[in-house]
Amino acid sequence: MTALTIFLGELLSPGHVIIILAVVLLLFGGKKIPELMKGLGSGVKEFKNAAKDDEKPADKID
Repeated sequence: MTALTIFLGELLSPGHVIIILAVVLLLFGGKKIPELMKGLGSGVKEFKNAAKDDEKPADKID
């Protein structure tokens, strides 16, 4: 395990996670959360693609 996993494991109990999720639901509402997750997922996908493209040698870039 990494140090971050150990730290977060001690910091966030299941009760804390439930409270955080309830606050997020109250702040953004049920309709907005799927849109936020979709945007977050596409951002992560773009980041992974950019990181993968960065690993290619310069002569193989399209």
